[in-house]
Amino acid sequence: MPTEPAQLALLATLVLVAAVLYSSVGHAGASGYLAAMALCGVDPAAMKPAALVMNILVASAGTARFTSVRLVPWRLLVPLVVGSVPAAFLGGFIELPVHVYRPFLGAVLLAAAARLFVPE
Repeated sequence: MPTEPAQLALLATLVLVAAVLYSSVGHAGASGYLAAMALCGVDPAAMKPAALVMNILVASAGTARFTSVRLVPWRLLVPLVVGSVPAAFLGGFIELPVHVYRPFLGAVLLAAAARLFVPE
């Protein structure tokens, strides 16, 4: 975990920006949090649980916000949640060595970023 005040401020700012941007379109933002933590040198062992907690908080806030204006398609969301929550829980038990985790995380984040530039 970063200990310098400037690095902590950078991490907090990046996480806040990711949370605001992702949640504004109904996403929780795990890829943004993971990228911010990787850039700030957070230990991979701490990244997974931290991203999960932030994801749960932002997804809950986003769901509440979109529900308040009746924009949540519950018939589509419930089956997705029923499958994804247990899968995320099981995935949390997978531990990869750092030399495997970092390149894998980088590849996934780059693929997600590249997908943003592909027209539908």
